[in-house]
Amino acid sequence: MSPLPTELETELARLVAAVPRPREAAVDVMYALQRHYGYLCDEAMHCAARVLGMTTLELESLATFYDYLYRRPVGRYVIHVCDSVVCWMFHQDSIFDYLCRTLGVPPGGTSEDGLFTVLPAACIGNCHNAPTMLINGRFYDRLTPERIDAVLAELRAGTEEPVRCK
Repeated sequence: MSPLPTELETELARLVAAVPRPREAAVDVMYALQRHYGYLCDEAMHCAARVLGMTTLELESLATFYDYLYRRPVGRYVIHVCDSVVCWMFHQDSIFDYLCRTLGVPPGGTSEDGLFTVLPAACIGNCHNAPTMLINGRFYDRLTPERIDAVLAELRAGTEEPVRCK
């Protein structure tokens, strides 16, 4: 297992120290490790188990329950598209379908360049700005095909490369 950066070890220790029982920080610890590794690879799960004093099996049940935790590789940008009736009402075509067609991916798929993974979400809590999507925790709303194209172009121009499991 590769050593974690000191800053990450400090963050994990802070998360665990902030709660009465370490397991209460499990999701936050897994999110922090996911941000570092890009997804919850086996190495990340072993780190979480070590920090929390839990088994990887206990953590697996959490990781597979939450939609925003990923146990398989995902793109640099994970796009959660609201697929609720409200978002459908505000756009005649499906934003989800448009993204999948534009990126050439099936639902849940990752683009060939590894940049984008497109996932449906029942609701992301931004109905007043429908249609909407969430990319790496950032809201994009009042979507049109043109706005989506502009967002994708902006993200493609980004240069930040996250650490990934090997």
